Amino acid sequence: MKRLREILKIATNNVVGIPAAPGMVIGRAHIFHKELITVSDDPIDNVDEALGYFRDAVEKSKKELHKIFLLAKEKMGEERAEIFSAQLMILDDPVLLNQIEVKIKYEKKLPEFIVQREMNIFLEMMRHSTDSYFRERANDIDDIKNRIIRNLQKKRLQSKVTPGVIIVSESLTPADTLLFAKWDAKAFVTDRGGLTSHAAILARSLDIPAIVGTHNGTHRINQDDLLIVDGFHGYVFVNPDEEQLRYFTEKIHKLQEINIELQELKDLPAETTDGRKISIFANVDVTGEIDLVLANNASGIGLFRTEQLIEETGEIPDEDEQRDVYYNLSTRVYPRPVTIRVFDIGGDKVKIFDFPEANPFLGLRGIRFLLDNTNIFKTQLRALLRANTNNNIHVMIPMVSTIEEVKETKRLIKECAHELKAEKKEFHKFSKLGVMIEIPSAAVMARKFAKESDFFSIGTNDLIQYLMAVDRGNDAVSKLYQEFHPAVLQTLEHIIQSAHEGGVDVSMCGEMAADNLAIPVLVGLGLTSISASPAAIHSLKRTIRSISYASAKELAEHCLAMNSSEDVTKAVADYFEKHAVPRTRTILKFF
Repeated sequence: MKRLREILKIATNNVVGIPAAPGMVIGRAHIFHKELITVSDDPIDNVDEALGYFRDAVEKSKKELHKIFLLAKEKMGEERAEIFSAQLMILDDPVLLNQIEVKIKYEKKLPEFIVQREMNIFLEMMRHSTDSYFRERANDIDDIKNRIIRNLQKKRLQSKVTPGVIIVSESLTPADTLLFAKWDAKAFVTDRGGLTSHAAILARSLDIPAIVGTHNGTHRINQDDLLIVDGFHGYVFVNPDEEQLRYFTEKIHKLQEINIELQELKDLPAETTDGRKISIFANVDVTGEIDLVLANNASGIGLFRTEQLIEETGEIPDEDEQRDVYYNLSTRVYPRPVTIRVFDIGGDKVKIFDFPEANPFLGLRGIRFLLDNTNIFKTQLRALLRANTNNNIHVMIPMVSTIEEVKETKRLIKECAHELKAEKKEFHKFSKLGVMIEIPSAAVMARKFAKESDFFSIGTNDLIQYLMAVDRGNDAVSKLYQEFHPAVLQTLEHIIQSAHEGGVDVSMCGEMAADNLAIPVLVGLGLTSISASPAAIHSLKRTIRSISYASAKELAEHCLAMNSSEDVTKAVADYFEKHAVPRTRTILKFF
């Protein structure tokens, strides 16, 4: 990291964005400009003919998307491919299609003009939404609109590019992303988009490095420029100098070596040199990632984010659909446990209602939303109860701030169980009910929460944000988001000790759990369970196997007495120099 910071200091040719899919590549840029679609409001003479053209264009658009859907299923599995299934549903929406046909009939203007105008009404509403979820979904609607218009105008889609290039564009639709992947695109760089955009989700599924939200990438990068894309940190180097090329070529080579070596750890336990065992679970967005969880021999699933089911389809699945997803998930990982977090709706997560909130991070989100919309919550709880036939499902409540929220959730679970029993539907009670500790009030009252729950999962992303009163997405203050701040470490110690005293399990599922540099401190604080991205499991195991619990405990006690994150960071760096095996120091150097 030190060498990377030195490279960045001397670099004036880097473009910075949001790291949306990890990886590191060097290649030539291909600037992808979306074809500018122009329409006129010319009158038409034959309404029936115009309606026929419109219906044909819709059918052709359906066939195109169906082909893309089949390609997506082949490359990523059915769950991820549902992105395109959702777009197909829009093309089958009778209200939307009928509205356009009525306008064509009575206004007697070119169908492409009517399509553009009517769909732009929805687009503008979504683009000006205060909710990032709706803004991201606007791109999908725009893709459908342009697809229909292009087919009305008999234009062909240009999707072929030279294999092995880095795609640079203002934005990418899901279809763009998949088709460029078919042509072996090395990476994606976009001006717009966020971590929840469908293009970002697909890039992660396809294992293609991606950087989004650069704002000016297309203005600073020209066709055929040589680029270095660092999808771990969000940097794009444009026409790099010899030192930058040498540095990143070495990093890429080392990364390949490390990935091969880490695979050798698959069947070895995550155990310190003095015998303390650490369980490493996997964080999962959708069931399509289960193959990677099993391949990397995770202890189970420590976090399954159910709101991604809404993210993928744009709507809440019904009880039977949810039951099937949860049952299939628990069956595939059986006998290992799967911790399913109930819908975390609101804040920076998915939203389903577009109502304005002055500060959504402190608003109606997580368990607050669910208890305010018990019909949605009970549908999910019933589905989970019915899915738990393998008796390995643990349920977790997000954004808990009061004991009453836990008690009310328990009451609703009992209510759902009584209903299912009366309906003579098979169900099994949850093995465990736990809470996410991600709000300072829950952290302070951890001992009380231990009496009402079976386990804790520490969500460091929000916990650090709320503790430090800093929006980590705000560039002006993001440097204050410090996982090694003494206040954070002291809070983590209190949560872990409270769990141990209360006899409940405690794990960590935030980004800090996937940070190899933080592992000795976390192990020293007494944490024996972490949950991270499936891809991070082997590197975390390597770090754990290179340290002793005794030395980690000494480090943690030393850090707890410090006054600044800078002091802690230095202490951790010194620890790795002194205690970690040489190969582990090499791994950390390159991540």
